[in-house]
Amino acid sequence: MTVDTATLLAAAREVPDPEIPVITLGDLGVVRDLRLDQAGTVHVDVTPTYVGCPATAVIAQDVAAAVRAAGAPRVEVHTVLSPAWTTDWISEEGRTKLREYGIAPPGPVVPPGPARPARDGAIPLPVVPRCPRCGSADTREVTRFGSTPCKALLTCQSCAEPFDSFKAI
Repeated sequence: MTVDTATLLAAAREVPDPEIPVITLGDLGVVRDLRLDQAGTVHVDVTPTYVGCPATAVIAQDVAAAVRAAGAPRVEVHTVLSPAWTTDWISEEGRTKLREYGIAPPGPVVPPGPARPARDGAIPLPVVPRCPRCGSADTREVTRFGSTPCKALLTCQSCAEPFDSFKAI
């Protein structure tokens, strides 16, 4: 049997995130690589959104099942922690799906520490999450920890709706 690695990789990337089912592991950039060894085993590398993510085991099971369903008889899923996952890996399509689902997508990653001017004199500032319902930037963080550890809970001062915001990391 011939195994098409492109088809298998597409199947792995189409697996829905177990905590936010409107977005796929491909949208999140969690599925890193797929390769076939000489013995015919398919190896899939995944990077969790953060070390200790409670969904890591479910992700591995779901990816293995999807790749087997796409035609691979033997699958091994490997957790790869370096380089660490970053919200910069979320695709534009994934960001749109988050917003449409009512979760503010993350802004660009701002390094911790004091703001230092760039060479052109610009000082990087954290991006204020916009309300995914009305688009207002007049939002306030209620708690740094939302419905999952990778999200914060905010409220919109314009439309008064609470919403999750994916943390930029």
